[in-house]
Amino acid sequence: MATDWLSLQRTARDGFDERVAQIRDWHAPTPDTEWDVTDLVWHMVDEQRWIQPLLSGRSLDDAKAALEPIGDDLAAEWARFAEQATAAWAMASPAQEVHLSYGEVPCIEYLKQQVADIAVHTWDLARAVGADETLDGDLVDAVLAELEPQRDMLASSGLFADPVPVPDDASPQDRLLALTGRDPRKTS
Repeated sequence: MATDWLSLQRTARDGFDERVAQIRDWHAPTPDTEWDVTDLVWHMVDEQRWIQPLLSGRSLDDAKAALEPIGDDLAAEWARFAEQATAAWAMASPAQEVHLSYGEVPCIEYLKQQVADIAVHTWDLARAVGADETLDGDLVDAVLAELEPQRDMLASSGLFADPVPVPDDASPQDRLLALTGRDPRKTS
């Protein structure tokens, strides 16, 4: 059965929405060692605000010129730009080409990247704010299946820390987190 990436985008977004609502300390550290909660949410808002202009067929330069600025209320900005992104994904053709920094890709590939980004950063935010770290099982399975074959590329991309070793019987969520350089073990 084919993966419904549009549905997974909404699932991932809902998970991030839930964790944003639980933020009490915007300067709490995150598993992304160079980011605090503010930096993490700002990154996610920034990623979402690119989606609508890029899916409308704009080049990177044209999309950049069309970007709306990010306001100071990051929770509200997340809600605003995530809603715009969800609407844009729903209108886009999976086969249309999207201009990204490394070239043109089919829309479906960009969607998969964005879903993976939201899923992993939802866990980061959950860990940072002390919220439930459990991600949706179908979301984890789909993102893990998408990223596992890219293990070597992910490790060399510089986008993630080196993979973290986990036991062979680790849960799919723990394997996904470890693959993206996160240590899923509980911290005290």
